Amino acid sequence: METTKVKEPERSGDSIHKKRDAIWPLVLFYIHLNILGVYGIYVLLTSASWATILFTALLTLLGTLGVTVGVHRLWAHRTFTASKPLKVFLMFCQTTAGQGSIYSVVQAHRLHHAKFQQDEDPYYSKHSFMYAQVRGGLLKYSPQQEELLKDVDMSDLESDPVVMFQKRFYVLLYIFLNVLLSVNTPFQYFGDSLATSMFVGFWLRSLIVINLGNLVHSSHFIWSIHKGFKPTDSNSIFLITKSYWPQYHYLLPRDYQSGEYGNYASGIGSSMIRVFAALDWAKDLKTIGSVAVRQGLTKAVETGRPIVECIEEQVELEENALPANHFLNREKFM
Repeated sequence: METTKVKEPERSGDSIHKKRDAIWPLVLFYIHLNILGVYGIYVLLTSASWATILFTALLTLLGTLGVTVGVHRLWAHRTFTASKPLKVFLMFCQTTAGQGSIYSVVQAHRLHHAKFQQDEDPYYSKHSFMYAQVRGGLLKYSPQQEELLKDVDMSDLESDPVVMFQKRFYVLLYIFLNVLLSVNTPFQYFGDSLATSMFVGFWLRSLIVINLGNLVHSSHFIWSIHKGFKPTDSNSIFLITKSYWPQYHYLLPRDYQSGEYGNYASGIGSSMIRVFAALDWAKDLKTIGSVAVRQGLTKAVETGRPIVECIEEQVELEENALPANHFLNREKFM
């Protein structure tokens, strides 16, 4: 009996330490987002002008680039370096996504990688797609996760004036870039009604961009091949090409060609980074060639050292031998 009395408070304390409460204003926003965003599809098809449709599509694309190329590949994983004008451009793009500040998103994403498929992961990578896609973003961090977030190295972002400027003035930037720009432009300049501008320019666009942004943390449930996977288990194989690229990203995240949506080297994000590099706005593009992987695996087998550590050593040697414009001839140098 004494043993039971001692253990019960420990389990209760541990449960409280890991408990996550809902962020109710955000829950209510998401309810409205889905209802009004879906209604925005009807408004788009029946009332919106072509100018509004094209403008909203452009903002949607820019917001997605801000999440994938900006937050994910530049700031979270440092797969390339960017000039200050490019950083400012990507910061503005990311603000239109409405995900939160670059600093907060990167901090959570780095914890997601550090605790991938563990209970401490804020995006529930051990659970299910819906947990990762929706639930993780609607709950406060547990006391345990708050402590882990303090240990995440954010020194690179803290020394980045563009990131810290956005963090300081995020609410104002959000109002101007994510709300007023998307609603006022169709209303003021394209002749659409205020209702059409709101349903299409803000609600529908936000529904698309926020869900695409959330896929950064949940896409491995869709596109990756898990242990025990059988193609006959789901008809999704007729629509989705599953691969090991998501697992590759979690193993070796510092590769600018790793796509967020199950692809490698062929997505819009990778192509835009190459365009930025050709314009000399992006530099030091980091990627991992097949030769470095083979040599790293060989060294790991011969020395008994961790595979990732050996591959990363070979990548550093390979980077020194690659020409600065290797991104222009991937077939030759990859």
